[in-house]
Formats: sequence, C-alpha cells, structure tokens
Amino acid sequence: MAFAITQTCCTDASCVAVCPVNCIHPAPDEPDFGTTEMLYIDPRSCIDCGACADACPVDAIFPVEGLTESLRPYAGINAGYFDAEPVAADPAPNFHAWGPPVFDRAIPSDFPALDVAVVGTGPAGMYAVEDLLLHTSSRVTLIDRLPVAGGLVRYGVAPDHPSTKKIGETFARYHHHPRLRLRLGVEVGRDVTVDELARRHDAVIYAVGASAARRLGVAGEDLPGSVAATTVVAWYNGHPDAPPDPVDLSAGRVVVVGTGNVALDVARILTTDPRKLAGTSISPAALERLRSSRVREVVLLGRRGPESAAYTTPELLALTRHEDIELVVDAHDPRVTEAIDTAERAALLRDLKQETVDWAAPPPESGKRRIVLRFHSAPEEILGPDRVSGLRVSGDVVIPAGAVVRAVGYRGTPLPGLPFDEDSGTVPHDGGRVAPGTYVVGWVKRGPSGGIGANRACAHETVSSLLDDAIAGRLPSSGRKPGLLSRLARRPPARAGHERR
Repeated sequence: MAFAITQTCCTDASCVAVCPVNCIHPAPDEPDFGTTEMLYIDPRSCIDCGACADACPVDAIFPVEGLTESLRPYAGINAGYFDAEPVAADPAPNFHAWGPPVFDRAIPSDFPALDVAVVGTGPAGMYAVEDLLLHTSSRVTLIDRLPVAGGLVRYGVAPDHPSTKKIGETFARYHHHPRLRLRLGVEVGRDVTVDELARRHDAVIYAVGASAARRLGVAGEDLPGSVAATTVVAWYNGHPDAPPDPVDLSAGRVVVVGTGNVALDVARILTTDPRKLAGTSISPAALERLRSSRVREVVLLGRRGPESAAYTTPELLALTRHEDIELVVDAHDPRVTEAIDTAERAALLRDLKQETVDWAAPPPESGKRRIVLRFHSAPEEILGPDRVSGLRVSGDVVIPAGAVVRAVGYRGTPLPGLPFDEDSGTVPHDGGRVAPGTYVVGWVKRGPSGGIGANRACAHETVSSLLDDAIAGRLPSSGRKPGLLSRLARRPPARAGHERR
C-alpha cells in the first residue's frame, strides 16, 4: 500500500528529507523542483513506512487505501506524474545513501554569534528564522507590525483550508526559542526606522511580502463596489486593517476578475453555505454578513482559455467536489469547448455543466449557489453611474453585477529607507542581498510567485548571502546601542508591541 500527497501540499520538501527510499519527487536537487503544483509519491517505490506523513507540516499525505472520496483522485495524480516524468527506469526503491551530516556552509567554529532582525512573521520570514536558529548561533529579533504573528498563513490562507494553516503551528514553535525575541505591533517606518534597525543589528532581513493589489487599468475601477481581492481576503480572515463590509452582498451576482487560487478562494467563500464555515477560522463579523448574503452566483472571469487558467489542479479539483456549489462553464466561445476536449490542463472541466449563459437573465434564485467560469473574456469597463452595476467585457458583453472583485495578483509596496523597483513591485537585490547588512526574502524579493514551500529555498539563498558577507567581513559595524527594543516595549498601550523574552 503506497502513500499519496494530496491537495494541501505546501511543497517545502520536509517529506523528501525523511523518505528512506527517495520516492518523493521532484526533490530540491531536481530541475522541476519549485515549478510543479505539488510533490508526488511514486507508488512503485513507496514502501509504506509513513515517515513522509509524519513529517508533513500540513497533513497532506495519506495511505492510498485510506483516501476519502474527495481525495481519491490523488492516487492517480501521484502515479500519473511518474508516467509523464519518469524519475528512473528501475521502479525498485532507490535507497538514500545516508552518511555523515554534511553542512553546505563553512562557518568557522569560533565565529561570533550575530544579532539579526527579521521583519515579517509570514512563511518567508519564518523559514529565514528557522535557518538562522537551527544552523547558526545567531540571536534573532522577530518583528511584525500586526498584533498577531503569522503573515499570509494567518491572514491570506482561506479559513476553510485548516490543514494549510496548520503550518503556522510549525513556525510558531520558534517564537519560544531561547535565542529569539518576538516584537509584535512594531511597524518599520512608524515605530522604528530602517536606519535604526541597521545600527542596532549586524544584519536585517526584510520579509514584508506583497500586500498591495495589482490594478486592472480599466475605466470604473475605482467605483464603489469595485474591490481588490486582497481586501476581501483580509476581511474574511479578520485582518485588523480590513474594512467591516468591503464587498456588496446585497445583489445576486458578483464578478471576480481572475482565475488564480485567490479568485477561487473568494468565489468559494462567497458561495459556500455559511453553516459550513461556522467551524472554521473565518472572522465572526464576516460570517455574520455572509449569513444574510443575497449572492447566488459568482462569475470567475479569465482573459485567456481554460488551458491557461492560473488556478492549480488541486484547488480546482477540490472545488469540483464541493457539495454546496454548482459549477458551470460558459460555453460562449468555441475555443472554450475545444480546449476542454483536447487540453490536459482543462481536463477537470469535462465533467462540468457547459452552457451558453444568458447574462440578461438574473442568477437562479433556487437550488445551489453557483460559480460560472467564463474564459476568453477581458474586462474592458466597470459600469455604474455612482457604484458598480456591471462589467463590460470583450465582445461588448455586459455582465450585470452588484460587485466586482479584482483578483489579478499582488504586488509589493515601498518601505521607507529601502530601494524599490516600481515595475516589478520588489526590492532590487542580488541573491537576497540589498547591501551588506540588508537583505530581503519572499515575495518582496522575487515577486508574488510560489506557494508557502517556495520560501524555504528562497530563505536559504538569502541567509547564505548574509553568512557569506559575515564571514568575509563585509557586514557594516553595527555599533549596537542598548535601548531600542526596550523603548519599543515602553510605547503607549494603544500601540504597544507584544514581546517574549
């Protein structure tokens, strides 16, 4: 009996390291690592030891024979990867050649401990913290502007994905490490400057993410009722900066522009029976509003065809298995049906209802709420004299709607004191190095690409650059002076940071 990796795979490769027979791929030293939607277990080589399941931080690995009905397709998905991408001609177990520990960093044994500040408690920052605490003798000050740690794990992952959120527990254990000081409610640029942090630490790593939303660049984008998906996600996750009612739920139809995983999250939350969300981490205020929602239909709008949709196969597969929601593909364009019939990327849509949707008609008032996937439709104008009433798309088609959610990507924002590239929305760097003593990691470094696990390799590169600078004597003299952290801890109660010694 083999094991299989399922929907919530975070691709951080914790499972690869513990597999005794090297049956999980792509591994970090293989070309495809970081490019596939998930990792896969070769059923021909798996010896059913369960080590991978024990190591998985997001509970994504199960015995094939124990897969639930909704997860059963993953047996074929795992096996299918090796049909298309054979790792070895011989399916027999390829045992690891376990040997003495090998450390890829030549740190002198007498090298003094560094004082490093990490700004941001999301996955990128926490992988950097993990690397520093487990592989060096550094003392780490972990800073976040919010009163609760977690970053996008806490405020970006959908509340009905509890297994994905579970990785936050793995990160949280480092909050109690004896060489870490945690400072919450401390904002760089408001409570402390970039220069102050630099003067009082040997190095500073910025893991501040990409919290702003990309714009559509169409007329009417700033009308009331047009809202960024980042705002909606923050709202249902209880982010302290989120407005109380960002999306109009009084109309029957909402249009979500975009076909990525965030767009699917928003559509799914808006159409799921609120009773099913009651046991999740959803914001109580958002749940109360959803209970009185009149939304019956959410339209997912894609500029290109289904073969080019940005969502991952696991997320779409989960949505097709959602009992509360009817999924419909708008067959308005022959290219849509052609892609569904021929493109492997669109194969999951073959079993869905396909119809040419009449947008002049209101959404169905009875039965299941539904999500309509409309491809080959570029937004051209958000309509409404003083608030959103609809969206005009290519082909001069008007889709009436009470709200438009823009889910076309994230971008970083400038941090006072650091360089910033407006075109890419990132901080310019070389291997994570902005300048000796100043480093970046995560989406502010590489742009909004890759899931949680992609940050592990990203953090490894950045920490390696930091250590190279330290060993070569390139770090500026910190001239550390006492008092900065204690001053932050003594701020007025309304803005006080939380600390753990």
